[in-house]
Amino acid sequence: MTIKNIFKFAALTIAGMAVTSCEDTLDVNRTDVLSDAAIWSTLDAADGYITASYKIFTDDTQLKGCRNRFWDSFSDLTKSSSWDQYGHPYNSFLLQGLTSGENGAGVFECWNSQYSRIRTANVCLRDLRNFGAKFGEEAVRLREAEIRMCRAYSFFMLARVYGGVILRTETSGANGVSDGAIESDIAMARASEAETYKFILDELQFAADNLPDANSSTWLRGRATKKVAYGLMSRIALFAKNWQLAATAAEKCGSFTGVQLDSDFAHVFSADAINSPEVLFAIEYLKGNANLYHLWDSSVSPAGDAVINNGGAYAEHQPTAELADLYEWSDGTQFSWSNWSNGHADPFTDREPRFQATILYNGADWRGRKIEAYEGGADGFKEFAKSGSTGGKTCTGYFFRKFLQEDNMKFVESEDKSWTPDLVLRYGEVLLNQAEAYAQLDLVANGEKILNCINAIRGRVGLPQKTISDISTLESCMKLIRDERAKELVGEGFRFWDLRRWGLAESVIGGKMAHGVKIKPSDGGFTYEEIDCDAGSTRIYPKRYNYFSIPLSERSNNKLCTNNEGW
Repeated sequence: MTIKNIFKFAALTIAGMAVTSCEDTLDVNRTDVLSDAAIWSTLDAADGYITASYKIFTDDTQLKGCRNRFWDSFSDLTKSSSWDQYGHPYNSFLLQGLTSGENGAGVFECWNSQYSRIRTANVCLRDLRNFGAKFGEEAVRLREAEIRMCRAYSFFMLARVYGGVILRTETSGANGVSDGAIESDIAMARASEAETYKFILDELQFAADNLPDANSSTWLRGRATKKVAYGLMSRIALFAKNWQLAATAAEKCGSFTGVQLDSDFAHVFSADAINSPEVLFAIEYLKGNANLYHLWDSSVSPAGDAVINNGGAYAEHQPTAELADLYEWSDGTQFSWSNWSNGHADPFTDREPRFQATILYNGADWRGRKIEAYEGGADGFKEFAKSGSTGGKTCTGYFFRKFLQEDNMKFVESEDKSWTPDLVLRYGEVLLNQAEAYAQLDLVANGEKILNCINAIRGRVGLPQKTISDISTLESCMKLIRDERAKELVGEGFRFWDLRRWGLAESVIGGKMAHGVKIKPSDGGFTYEEIDCDAGSTRIYPKRYNYFSIPLSERSNNKLCTNNEGW
């Protein structure tokens, strides 16, 4: 069996993980509270404590978290079909600005939860140094590297919401670990955003320098390796605008044996994704296990599937026209509603493979039937309103296909549910990170390198190759990269954060509406009407949303902690 960086997910109330050697997999399981002596008695016992740090990656899952933290539905690419159901905060945030304020970041709030994870990692690092010497220098160094990588990701999740944060480490507190036990540990000032990202990237560099090259019999599937640290570094360095580091890290990530794009784009988002050479780090779920599943099929399947599956098809998140219209025809020409009928039987069938793998459209073959995304059809159309939900019908003219299991016919909540892996890191993203970093470094000098990355992504789905003329200016190059990121990575949690780091959220989200297409049967065919799907309201995104408010609880207790501007 090929060893992959996959770990099983379990919803836990305490940080605890154990390694199950029988499955050669890192398993996330609840552990009992043990004494220090018991935890550090053997390396296997210690690993059950040390690997708890990986739990940070379950905080950002898009499939498991699709109800209330599906980040793309805060952007222009996907639309929440619910106003006040399913626990969705998206439309109240976008259309009313109700989920964030001066007391905290609302739905994006992660201050306390991430500092709790950071403190656990800090204690683990301290104890590793105090009790781990008997395991040998190499064993300690490897485990320090993975803890620091995971902790760095916690700091990243804080930084992308708040900017500069407090760098609490196992050595920063006057009491040893910065745990608030004494006043000097409570009162700590925020580092600048640049200092915060430097700390994060330095930690990832330590991890990359000290983690093993690949998994082995002693470094089980799921534990991080160098390629994971470099891949995450390429992502986070873009936020830091450290273009050289982002480019170098992406190149190093791609240099490891076996790292490559999957020849089949759709395979990357299937239940078998763990066997894809493109998937570098993922969260694995298990069919039939009450703790190891998610509800993606139930959450996004169209209304017509409710008949097949005895309910449970809610179409909670739907692709918008802002996304769908980006996908080219299969010959590489740009799609347009003004001339789509020139040589095409319908607006959808002849589109590029990523469109087919990402979107369920009217007439698509699906689960033994055809999608009917039109007024009166089995899947139906219902205009978005500021109450209730669309009840599984589309308000954009589209449904999600990505990550759905077509042969999963028992996804209602009382039966099999869903077990497609949640992707933490894949090589397709790393290539796009590399292209952007090289463009920002020196467009002219790096033109061929940029095209190599972009054309690898496009070539995988049979699209024509781009040339130097397509990236003649930084503006045209970045537009191409942004469009490719949108089409390639939608549903994986990048767009909202990308718009913020590009400084484009105000112009792309604020004052705009999301759009779709209303389809009606007509004379044996269909008519298509471009519509807005925000109930006639423009979206809200003021400049201050680029850095959300530090929680009032922190500012009240920590007098050195200042708030972000505008709050």
